[in-house]
This record gives sequence, C-alpha cells and structure tokens, in this order.
Amino acid sequence: MAEATSHSHALYRRWLEELWNGTPEAAHELVTEDFAGYWPDRTVRGPAELAEVVAQTQQMFTDLTFALAVGPVVEGDLVAGRWIGSGASPEGAVRFAGNDLVRVRDGRIVEYWVGTVTLG
Repeated sequence: MAEATSHSHALYRRWLEELWNGTPEAAHELVTEDFAGYWPDRTVRGPAELAEVVAQTQQMFTDLTFALAVGPVVEGDLVAGRWIGSGASPEGAVRFAGNDLVRVRDGRIVEYWVGTVTLG
C-alpha cells in the first residue's frame, strides 16, 4: 500500500508539473485511454481531448504556472490536491485556485474532477 501511495503522490505532482506547467502531450503518458475529466462546464474524454484543453488553457495566459498548495492526499485509488494558478491575460495579472480529485488505475489517472475559483 505504501508503494501505491507513493506512486499516486508522484503521479499527481507530474500531473501539475509535466502537464499543466509543461506540455499538453504529457496527457498521453499520464491518463488512461478511457480518461474522463469533469469540469464545471464540460466533460473531457481521452488523452487527446485533455491535451487540447490544456493547450487552450496555456494559450489563454502568458507566464501561466500552477503550484501545489495542499496535498496530494491519497486514500485508496483517490488523490486530492489544491493548487494556485497564476498568469497574465490581456486584462492583467490573474490568480486562481483549484481543488482536484483524481482516481488512479494501473498507474494512470482515469477520472478527474476539478473546482476552481478566481482569487482577488
């Protein structure tokens, strides 16, 4: 169990660093083919669609970064984390926070739920 917990910690950190702070193509290494991601306004299916969403997000901002604020917390096949994002848009600096919950299967993320809020 300790090895699975350690792997889930590392996987979630890779999710932030290699995917959201890195390159959208990392989605193909980090999520399963039957991945489902649930945003408040849409559902994303599979690594290719996830890569598109990440690329769109990265194109909306310059200097976009995500930093882990809490976690990851692992319980069985679930991993939770809280992050702070920042970047710049044409209107100026932007800061936002999010809470993630992911389900891990066979060393990859199979499901993802996110809630975000803009910080003042």
